[in-house]
Parts: sequence; structure tokens; C-alpha cells
Amino acid sequence: MTGYLCDQRFITAHHLPAVLIDLAQDQGEDLHRLLRHTGLFPEQLVRGEGRVSAHEYLQLIHNTRQRLTDPELAFRYGQRLFPGHYGAVSALLGNAESLAEALSVFTDFPALISPLLACRLTVTDEYLCLQWLDSCGAKAQWRFLVEAAMSGVASLTRWLSGTPLPWRFQFSYPCPAWPEQYQVHLGEPLHFAAHMDAMILPRHYLKEPWPQGSPTAWLAARQQCEQLMDLVGSRYSFRHTLYQFLQTRLDQPPSLQESAAHMACSPATLKRRLSQQGCHYQQLLDEVRLHQAIHWLQFHGDSPEQICRRLNFSDPTNFRRSFKRWCGLTPSACRQSLLATMGMKPGG
Repeated sequence: MTGYLCDQRFITAHHLPAVLIDLAQDQGEDLHRLLRHTGLFPEQLVRGEGRVSAHEYLQLIHNTRQRLTDPELAFRYGQRLFPGHYGAVSALLGNAESLAEALSVFTDFPALISPLLACRLTVTDEYLCLQWLDSCGAKAQWRFLVEAAMSGVASLTRWLSGTPLPWRFQFSYPCPAWPEQYQVHLGEPLHFAAHMDAMILPRHYLKEPWPQGSPTAWLAARQQCEQLMDLVGSRYSFRHTLYQFLQTRLDQPPSLQESAAHMACSPATLKRRLSQQGCHYQQLLDEVRLHQAIHWLQFHGDSPEQICRRLNFSDPTNFRRSFKRWCGLTPSACRQSLLATMGMKPGG
């Protein structure tokens, strides 16, 4: 199977979705209104039998946001998420001996711990970058998911390490009307309009030992998670599986037909599945190339000219034109902005 689909019901309702339901009910919200159009019924939650698709999970988020106008909702949801009480995957998180092990849960088992968001972990000589990617077409719920995920990981790593970690946070979208909520729940530095949603930390934190880790419990929980993945059928969503394939072909982007063959479907099916998520093939290909270009600019110190060659553009003018179409900035302007995000000067 080449990735789970956005209408595939595999998400256990009394795990991640139930945390949001409990949070809303704590504020007196009616359960039936929260579950409207989600395909869930209250008795399923009580019996622990309900399962929802990614689209139904997103509908639950939509319903909750409509009912609660709390600007801190996503942050408070995130702080309750991890490690959670989700069986093996929570045991895996809770017994991590280091940040590297904790982050591997998000990269290796996203279908269990983060089905709506995929994680891309990049490690350079100096930094680690945990980037959040859309798995199932979040659309209007994207900011909510990013806020929840970042606050969840920041809270999790603070608890497991015994101290707040000095994360840098950057967001693809402009500064919102309530930046103080980000400061309170995430800390600083915060950078908006940074063209990707990511958490950045000095690399040495990856291997520092954590006091609550248990290697025996970790291995047992990991084996259980592998068994659960066999039942789900896919670790990653269809969209993220395609994203990963396109990452391997940065210098020679595959055609729609080649990608469809890799995804074991027809070109028409590939287009339809992406359309269900409000996306199209060229848009996803541009997203992959932009994200990689940003990583090269921000963490590897590559110049726009080097990236032009690495992406196999024969003409620098075409590269500048394409890059500006991707993110609204020229490569040079984007590089200056990204280096400022890291507290560096161009050429430093």
C-alpha cells in the first residue's frame, strides 16, 4: 500500500481525537455538536470502538474551533497530546532515552502519533530541524495543527528532559493577530513568514541522556508499534509518500506518469487523490523543491547559484523566476531572511 488515504478510517477515536473532545467538554460543550459530520457516536467513544478518517478528524477540529473561540485552544490541545495514553506509541515516547529517540517516534510512526502531520527531520553539523508537513489536506486547519504540534513537542521534550529546550520556531504564515499566545506557550525566538513550519535546535541536544528513559521498555514498545503499523498498512499518507519520492528526484523531477507508476495508480487516480486534499501535482512538486532549497540556504550555507545547479536549472533567470513563484521572494532575499532567522549575517 502506497500511503494511507484521507478517507481511510484507521485513526483510533479514543486516542488523539478524544483529547480534543475532552478539552471541549471541560468547557461545557455538547458532545453531539462536536461529533456532527464526523461519523462518530458517543457510545463508540465510551466503548473505545470508534475510528475516524483524516478528513473526519479535521471535521472534529473544525467543529471544536467553531464552538470554542479560545485563541489558546491549539496550544492547550498540544500540551495534552504527548506522550498521551495511546498504548504502545505513548509507551515508546515516555521511555525515550534521548531527544533522538523521541523524535524517531514522530518520523517512524506518524500514522499512530501524528496522522494529520508528517515530520521531516534534518540534522546538519550544527543544527537539527524538525519540519512539519501536511499529510492529508489540512486547509483551514493548518495553523491549528502547527500550533498544537509545536506546543506538544516543546511540552513533551521539556517533561522528558527535565528542562526547557531552547527551540527556535519558524512559521510559513505571517505573524498572527495574537503573537503573545505563541510567546506564552512556545517561548522565543519566533519567526513568521519563514516559508516553512519548523522547530530548530542545536544538534548536541539530540544525544543528551534523559533521566526517565528505559531501553527495555523502549524496545518492547517499538516492537508493538511495528505490529500496529502492519495492521494500518502504511506509515505515511499518500501525499507524504509522494512527497518523499519527489525528494529523491530533485535534479530530475519525474513526470506525472512516472510518479503515478511509483504510487501504483493511474495518473487520473493520483490527480484525484491530490485534489481531495486541495492540492495538485505541480503544487506538491514546487513545495518539495522550495523546502529543499530553504534547507540548503538556511542550514548548509549554499548560495542561490549553487542551489540553481543542484536543482538542475540550466538558466539562473528561470530559477529566480521559479523560486519567486514558489515563495514570493527572490533566492537572495529569501537567503537574507533565513540567515536573520538563525541570528547570522549573509556571508557569516
